[in-house]
Amino acid sequence: KTFTAWCNSHLRKAGTQIENIEEDFRDGLKLMLLLEVISGERLEKPERGKMRVHKISNVNKALNFITRKGVKLVSIGAEEIVDGNAKMTLGMIWTIILRFAIQDISVEETSAKEGLLLWCQRKTAPYKNVNIQNFHISWKDGLGFCALIHRHRPELIDYGKLRKDDPMTNLNTAFDVAERYLDIPRMLDAEDIVGTARPDEKAIMTYVSSFYHAFSGAQKAETAANRICKVLAVNQDNERLMEDYEKLASDLLEWIRRTIPWLENRVPENTMAAMQQKLEDFRDYRRLHKPPKVQEKCQLEINFNTLQTKLRLSNRPAFMPSEGKMVSDISNAWSGLEGAEKGYEEWLLNEIRRLERLDHLAEKFRQKATIHEGWTAGKEDMLQQKDFETASLSEIKALLKKHEAFESDLAAHQDRVEQIAAIAQELNELDYYDSPSVNARCQRICDLWDSLGALTQKRSEALQRTEKLLETIDQLYLEFAKRAAPFNNWMEGAMEDLQDTFIVHTIEEIQGLTAAHEQFKATLPEADKERQAILGIHNEITKIVQTYHVNMAGTNPYTTITPQTINAKWEKVRQLVPQRDQALVEEHARQQNNERLRRQFASQANVIGPWIQTKMEEIGRISIEMHGTLETQLTQLRQYEKNIVNYKPKIDQLEGDHQLIQEALIFDNRHTNYTMEHIRVGWEQLLTTIARTINEIENQILTRDAKGISQDQMNEFRASFNHFDRDHSGTLGAEEFKACLISLGFDMANDTQRTGLMDADDFKTCLISMGYNLSEAEFSRIMSVVDPNRLGLVTFQAFIDFMSRETADTDTADQVMASFKVLAGDKNYILPEELRRELPPDQAEYCIARMAPYSGRDGVPGALDYMSFSTALYGESDL
Repeated sequence: KTFTAWCNSHLRKAGTQIENIEEDFRDGLKLMLLLEVISGERLEKPERGKMRVHKISNVNKALNFITRKGVKLVSIGAEEIVDGNAKMTLGMIWTIILRFAIQDISVEETSAKEGLLLWCQRKTAPYKNVNIQNFHISWKDGLGFCALIHRHRPELIDYGKLRKDDPMTNLNTAFDVAERYLDIPRMLDAEDIVGTARPDEKAIMTYVSSFYHAFSGAQKAETAANRICKVLAVNQDNERLMEDYEKLASDLLEWIRRTIPWLENRVPENTMAAMQQKLEDFRDYRRLHKPPKVQEKCQLEINFNTLQTKLRLSNRPAFMPSEGKMVSDISNAWSGLEGAEKGYEEWLLNEIRRLERLDHLAEKFRQKATIHEGWTAGKEDMLQQKDFETASLSEIKALLKKHEAFESDLAAHQDRVEQIAAIAQELNELDYYDSPSVNARCQRICDLWDSLGALTQKRSEALQRTEKLLETIDQLYLEFAKRAAPFNNWMEGAMEDLQDTFIVHTIEEIQGLTAAHEQFKATLPEADKERQAILGIHNEITKIVQTYHVNMAGTNPYTTITPQTINAKWEKVRQLVPQRDQALVEEHARQQNNERLRRQFASQANVIGPWIQTKMEEIGRISIEMHGTLETQLTQLRQYEKNIVNYKPKIDQLEGDHQLIQEALIFDNRHTNYTMEHIRVGWEQLLTTIARTINEIENQILTRDAKGISQDQMNEFRASFNHFDRDHSGTLGAEEFKACLISLGFDMANDTQRTGLMDADDFKTCLISMGYNLSEAEFSRIMSVVDPNRLGLVTFQAFIDFMSRETADTDTADQVMASFKVLAGDKNYILPEELRRELPPDQAEYCIARMAPYSGRDGVPGALDYMSFSTALYGESDL
């Protein structure tokens, strides 16, 4: 029924109509007539015969005409139409409706069904109880049809009296008014729409398209409103981007301000555990806190570039951030942060090395001091004895020999005292936290040593004075004492060396210690022979005493060292040797593991480092080489970005290896020149470069599409640029830039300095050579556009933007002013209710809040000045 009514609405213009859509088109005559009426063109002369062949010929002429109009007919043939096939006939009529009634509908760059739906939504938007989302159930209550009529002809329907719960009345009212006053035939039945769960979409689209064509005269006002909406939307979006940039910049700078003092705090800790905690906090900062800020910095630069591009494309002034929040300010602050970060890491590692060295030295000091103090215990009292005064001759000689042996022993301990003093001095130089107690102990040892030296000298002089009064003591005791004392000292030194702690960082160092230990073990057989010889002397003494019954009380008057002491210390040395072997083996295994960690890190770093460099070079080549369209380059770059992001697990794995190296306190790696800091910086630069390159391509697409620059023009600019970019750096020197401009038809002065930029005089000369007749004022205006920062230099992008703006069809203040004048009905002012009626609510309120009151004599109360508002949109203002 709907298709029949639609056909009759056009056929009646030719003085005819159809009754049965399946039968009346079978001969093709009325079908050809219908196409002539709706297209305004003449078809071929129809066949007037009644035979089937004549009918098929007429229908084919109609179908061929439809095909020539760009309509693809699927499975619809002349035979089906002639045979009265209802399904094919209705399909053909629906195809005709789509082509001649719906396809040409265009609303805001959308067409056909989407355009018609958008038109309905725009027209019914002011009606709160109407929500058009489709061409079936959204129309069941009839309010959508009534809203379309009321929006264009409010005098025909009293919309306020309609009720959503009375769809029959609403539908019949709309159909009757449309038929009576709008010359739109009644194509639908209210009963069919209300009684169907889902009304026929094609029928409603056909009927609604009649309303669109009936009200097409209002399209001019709608176009004007759309232009204003577009301009206002651009302005609102730019304001939002400016606010977002300011907030993001403030937050990032505040974070940097709070972080740098923490990184510059160089207060050292006294213990290794505390410094290890500082290092762990620094790792958390690198792993958890800094990466999001790197992303924010990259996003900040992208937002700034996008905003400046949008401002240029919409003829708005360039955006100047608040003082201290320029991109350069952010970069300078970030450089300061990274400098503090590098210095803090170096300080941490140096402090850990220092504390490790201090712990080793302190333990060594305590061990040597304990051994020495054990040896000196009682020596002062011994040297102060007056036993020689009442001793016999043999006893005097024994005391003299004993004292000589003690002097040898005392001299042998001189090296240990010097070592203790040297270690204490080094601990002081390294600022050891417990230096006072170390210094006090060292001072006590040195004072006692000086006292022992003085007492030894004094006793020696006393014994020598009485030596002439005494007989020679038993030489065997003396020989035993002389040989036992150095041997005993050697054993003590050996035990001290075997128990001495060591610290190494390489396999070579532990191998050196192992070799020295093997050399020591090689001397043990000779030492054992010396021990046997010393014990042999004691055995000989015992034999003599037993043989001649000498009353020696079983003691050696020349030394306190006994065979039992020698044997005990010798057994101790034998026990310490395998313990030292085990310690060296374990340290060798640890150094082998450290070497494995170094090689494991280096094997990955030597792959990842060149990979990052290769990707940087590939991105650079893509951005400067001209292969395909900008969209193709953008797709290729995004694929590169995806591949790069997919590489992140390898970086994380390398971070894990680096953490193992730091935990193992490994500070160098001869197998690679790459450090984790190099990899991190390269990775961050790679992510920033790919994001910035994608943003530059997107901005080029925006410029091309918005300014109407063809792909051939863009290719010509890029080809010239690449031709003169001989070093493939992505930039042009002064002479390269001048040659590039000349290749594009510009006449440049020969004395231009190679800067990659044009100064003001060169730019003016270039413009004059291109046909511009410039006054000083006009040239100053152009310079303020292409050089908003007043640097006296013109970039290549700014020059292209200027030429594009001069030749492209862009919105201007005069065009916006003319659009407002259409909405105002040719008045010099506009009323708030007119803005609310023609514009979306948020943009209408935006205009009302910012328009100044109209001050002309022809104004009325509430009148607004749209002329000053339009001018302000394209000048310096607070909008």
